[in-house]
Amino acid sequence: MSDPKSPDSPAQSTDQAPDFDTMTRDIADVPAVEVITTVAVHLMSSAAVNLGLAEEGDQHKDLDEARKLITALAGLVTASATEISNFHAGPLRDGLKSLQLAFREASVVPDEPGQGPGEKYTGPVFG
Repeated sequence: MSDPKSPDSPAQSTDQAPDFDTMTRDIADVPAVEVITTVAVHLMSSAAVNLGLAEEGDQHKDLDEARKLITALAGLVTASATEISNFHAGPLRDGLKSLQLAFREASVVPDEPGQGPGEKYTGPVFG
């Protein structure tokens, strides 16, 4: 077992500059569809937490933040749908719609149809 304080230990790499050339090569190898779907999943997860859908939900509930995240997700999904194919876009659209409906349910005063988060990109969302 290596000593974390020894100079050969990977944990000691904090005093070295990041290898940006390697990082650039690594990201260049990732297909665009994977980057887009990964970002979408992060937006979905964060929106769900801010809607209070995670464990200890009310503790993290912030509808203003959720609105921003859902709108960003709607823009990303709408803009990229033709680029990433229905195979990838379909589940993202389904998740987006679920979040939009959850937002409507969580709101004390629901938005008018077409005025909810992301609906300027997706159109009105109905249950």
